Amino acid sequence: VPPDHLPFTGNPDADRLLAEDPLALLVGFALDQQVTVQKAFSGPAELQRRIGHLDAARIAAMDLDALSTVFRTPPALHRFPGSMAERVQALCAAIADDYGNSAGRVWTDATTGKDLESRLLGLPGIGAMKAAALIVIVGRRFGIKPPGWDDVAPSFPTLGDVDSAEALAAYVIEPTPERIL
Repeated sequence: VPPDHLPFTGNPDADRLLAEDPLALLVGFALDQQVTVQKAFSGPAELQRRIGHLDAARIAAMDLDALSTVFRTPPALHRFPGSMAERVQALCAAIADDYGNSAGRVWTDATTGKDLESRLLGLPGIGAMKAAALIVIVGRRFGIKPPGWDDVAPSFPTLGDVDSAEALAAYVIEPTPERIL
């Protein structure tokens, strides 16, 4: 049973959106750089509120200056609104072009664990650490474990292991050297 929310923001609506909309989850990961986890993963809900949708093709087609303005409008969606607007637009273009505008296909169409990992690593703004956390989320939270998932799922704690506000607080407060995302 898929979760009804992912407890990454402390805002019930934003947390629900992360579980319901695969693009929101991917955008949150793209924004998860040099800001708090809560700020990064609140970004998709705020972006949706500001532009009225989270449609990858429509975001990809937006004028970059207009999208940057959306990101810069106080309170800014990110510490680096201009570069993050570009990153999110590139991510949305990849989803629109490579996955038929359906972000969930990144994982639902994966045929093996290696394929899932490769698909994630092929997305703008998603590096090895973020891919590892996403592999855990889609496998453990959404039950999507293509053959070989165990071979690519990390053995160390990731954001994907966070299943409550308390776990998020412990994750954020108690960093360890091997902790990723």
